[in-house]
Amino acid sequence: MEYEELWTLEDAITTAVNATGKEIWDLQFDHKSGIIRLELCEHLEEDEQAILIAHLTQNADYEGEGNHGSVFNIYLQDA
Repeated sequence: MEYEELWTLEDAITTAVNATGKEIWDLQFDHKSGIIRLELCEHLEEDEQAILIAHLTQNADYEGEGNHGSVFNIYLQDA
């Protein structure tokens, strides 16, 4: 994946998170697995997790709870 494509996706993820009123603690692309790992600044309830996933343009799922907040895996279609 090209840097510009990744930057655009991360920008879209940031926009989606901001639209739900949440904040990002960490957002990283894992080259080995081909996913973007998103950790928020807070722990979300199940309904809030579903709302966030619905706002994302890429396929994503709830991974669990990290040190700072809820963690999501965002899958790239062409990774």
